[in-house]
Amino acid sequence: MVALSMSNKRLYQIHFNTQKQSGVVLVVSLVFLVALTAVASALMLNTTTDMKMSGASEQKVVANQEALGAMDELIFRQVRPLVGQVNDFASPIITFQNNDRNVLADLTQSNTHGDVATATIGLADNTYVLESDCPHSRAASSTQVFTCNVLRVQVRKLYGRRQASTVEINSGIAQQLLR
Repeated sequence: MVALSMSNKRLYQIHFNTQKQSGVVLVVSLVFLVALTAVASALMLNTTTDMKMSGASEQKVVANQEALGAMDELIFRQVRPLVGQVNDFASPIITFQNNDRNVLADLTQSNTHGDVATATIGLADNTYVLESDCPHSRAASSTQVFTCNVLRVQVRKLYGRRQASTVEINSGIAQQLLR
């Protein structure tokens, strides 16, 4: 047998020990790699959910603003009707006795996509269709000279994926009329 010198024995032992430990390092590094991959994929899923939620929130804000715009257009079209149209706010209260009036066709600017489901004008809390006195106003008048149509204007807009969600805007109008 060949006798190893002290320096060669030491090199042989160091080399033998590193060969023995290299498999353990590989296994430990693979375990850490799997753990980091799991954490990264969980964070990516969380980010995707956050993006979906922020997108839905943005759609709702946009739908609210579009519904308010449709309400403004509806009121404007009633106050300043086009040729051949009627101001429903000044109609006698008896015309709203049976049901609300559908005025969806008046929304020419804000319903270009067809996502405004309904636009109606009807009586507000007036079950017996009675003429009521006007709410407080700055204009002085004799009593029993003016009456008011107190009407509810309602716009419903669809939004979201497959138009499954709704925004509903209600407004009240008090129109002074001579008795």
